[in-house]
Amino acid sequence: MKIICIGRNYADHIAELQNETPDAPVIFLKPDTALLQRNQPFFYPDFSQDIHHEIELVLRVSKNGKNIDEKFAPTYFDAIGLGIDFTARDLQSQLKGKGLPWELAKGFDGSAPLGATFRPVADFADLADINFHLAVNGEVRQRGNSGLMLHPFAAIISYVSRFFTLKMGDLIFTGTPSGVGPVRIGDQLTGYIEGEKILDLAVK
Repeated sequence: MKIICIGRNYADHIAELQNETPDAPVIFLKPDTALLQRNQPFFYPDFSQDIHHEIELVLRVSKNGKNIDEKFAPTYFDAIGLGIDFTARDLQSQLKGKGLPWELAKGFDGSAPLGATFRPVADFADLADINFHLAVNGEVRQRGNSGLMLHPFAAIISYVSRFFTLKMGDLIFTGTPSGVGPVRIGDQLTGYIEGEKILDLAVK
């Protein structure tokens, strides 16, 4: 099972981090050991003092595919969930500053919490109008809508499948909106899709 992540997919998030807008989807991977399921707690690692939350809609791949045409891409995922791309921002900045890969800042153990449930694609009237948000200790920190993605679901699947064969059970984190920020030990993170609580995570 692969965890495929899309970076810089919301213009407001690109602006807040002062990054350049990419011409194509920015792709990085997380190992399966990054996955945190069933609302298990996230244990703050000792190699960072600046872990940031990044809430994202997550696609569950439902069949194998390679070089998928964009018009057929919607048939390759059957459910949408919610996940957090935890990022060690201090470590990422150090690595980027040296021109080095930054997987250490993105792919560490527990860096990909996944909501306890997925919602079937059929539940959504319009895949380009899905609202989601993240609250930290009851305060809303991030709000997003799938219609604001620079690269929508079908484009992501088509592009990714040019380089990586997609397999049933793969997860695609589709990018985060603005409002990313640090988490602290003792925080409670709750994530929602269309008002339904999907993710409930304690930081320890």
